[in-house]
Amino acid sequence: MEKGATTPDHYPLSTNALVNACNQKSNREPVVTYDERTTLDALMNVRQEGLARTNGSGRADKHRHILSDALGLDVDQVALLAVMMLRGPQSAGELKTRTERYPTSHGSGFESLDDIDAVLTGLADGGDPFVVNIGRGSGQSQDRWAHLLGEGVPLPDDVATSSAVADSAGSTLTQRVTELEERLARLEAALGVSNTDTQPDNHADTNPHAEPVPDADPRHNPENSGHPAPDPSRFVED
Repeated sequence: MEKGATTPDHYPLSTNALVNACNQKSNREPVVTYDERTTLDALMNVRQEGLARTNGSGRADKHRHILSDALGLDVDQVALLAVMMLRGPQSAGELKTRTERYPTSHGSGFESLDDIDAVLTGLADGGDPFVVNIGRGSGQSQDRWAHLLGEGVPLPDDVATSSAVADSAGSTLTQRVTELEERLARLEAALGVSNTDTQPDNHADTNPHAEPVPDADPRHNPENSGHPAPDPSRFVED
């Protein structure tokens, strides 16, 4: 859906292009790493649901979605659903920013948040809605909308805690480092190796073979030159 809207000259997509689009690092939440087999299996499921078609008459298979025809969606609805499927639950403001390159009834993107709200309301109405308002998560100022085309509906707490999961990765790494240090200490103890034996000595004064630091050049020290220091009064004019 995204590629058909934003790069129509390269659409429909070949199998390789479809895999690359799935694994794209930008504008994706979450970021995935699907191989070709996984991608084609998912594509087969989508085709069986009547939401995509494959044209194999050329040198390579070409794939395209047919959501507009299959679900009776207009270009505004397709634009919002595409961004929600790529990025998960989002506020109206986020949807407006991320659909700027999508063709809509306004030409490209939406002119106002009211336009976004009107389309979302239409998608949420009826006995078989396509989107749902999941409310605000912790620390969020706007309601967020989620699509209903997949399995399960994300809750506000799920969205709010997604960043907390990422933050916990740092503490998990710290834990692993601590465990490795403890295992190393036990291994050294079992082998009779002291941790201090493996540490470099950075103190020069404890090294018996260290070269002494030379004093300042005696030529610049009057006391060591063998000559009396000059009388400063000789340089003072009468």
